Amino acid sequence: MKKQSKTGKWAGASILSAIAASLCCITPLLALISGASGAASTFSWMEPLRPYLIAITILVLAFAWYQLLKPKSKEDIDCNCEEDGKTPFMQTKLFLGLVTAFSFLMLTFPYYSNIFYPSNDKTVIIENKADVLTKEFKIEGMTCTGCEEHVNLKVNELKGIVNVNTSYEKGNTIIEYDKTKTNEIELEKAINSTGYKAILQTKE
Repeated sequence: MKKQSKTGKWAGASILSAIAASLCCITPLLALISGASGAASTFSWMEPLRPYLIAITILVLAFAWYQLLKPKSKEDIDCNCEEDGKTPFMQTKLFLGLVTAFSFLMLTFPYYSNIFYPSNDKTVIIENKADVLTKEFKIEGMTCTGCEEHVNLKVNELKGIVNVNTSYEKGNTIIEYDKTKTNEIELEKAINSTGYKAILQTKE
């Protein structure tokens, strides 16, 4: 029973580290679903730890598979069997395979998280091209494509938005908007409502 307990602990540890590795990108989606948009950047501070958490997850899973696949003595086999002679589910390859698959999905979440956000495409009628301005905001706290979609979604809720292009890698968003329908203050408020920090860039 000790080995069964250890296997469960290793599996649990891999799941927790995998979730923690992508928590900075899972939170914005959960915040959007729950309506608590301001909580989106709560775990952005964990982004620098992501490579270490990924490494921990891989090492834990590798050790768990080693423990499961290594040759077992007769005593180990007898110890790991229940009274009816069947191997507990948490000691099976299926269980560890499911844990591995879930961990992989969590580790790669930042790369496909944007698919969970609703489309923000809309038709904008421009009455006078001279009224269309382009502004760039630096944004602090973004960590993945999900963060980009979150910002795009909030900005597009404003009237007069022609185009919004957000990049977490560059840490900015470039917004085209009709100055007769919205302004810099409203744009900044929309970005800040996601929990990230917007800083308007002025041309010198």
